[in-house]
Amino acid sequence: MSTEIDIEVIYASPLTQTLYQLKVPVGTTAEEAVKISGISEIFPEINLLINKLGIFGRLVDPKITLLDHDRVEIYRPLIANPKERRRKRAEETRVIRKNTT
Repeated sequence: MSTEIDIEVIYASPLTQTLYQLKVPVGTTAEEAVKISGISEIFPEINLLINKLGIFGRLVDPKITLLDHDRVEIYRPLIANPKERRRKRAEETRVIRKNTT
């Protein structure tokens, strides 16, 4: 039985995407994988108290134990609430339609 698993750690800034392929010990958590990768040295804006983590697009607890071939994704904080943005766009569309009729 292998004592290591293959994983990926990925982060996308507004300008670039970075992916690290790593071998980590069995039992490594998502949070530990981010630290092992050293990605926060390249992107100092990564703060594990603020940034959420996911595995293949699904939010996870940073303490989750990784499985072989998991991809840990580091998410940037949202600039705007998506629901609020949709509501605002819908209101703007209503105003435009009202003014064109």
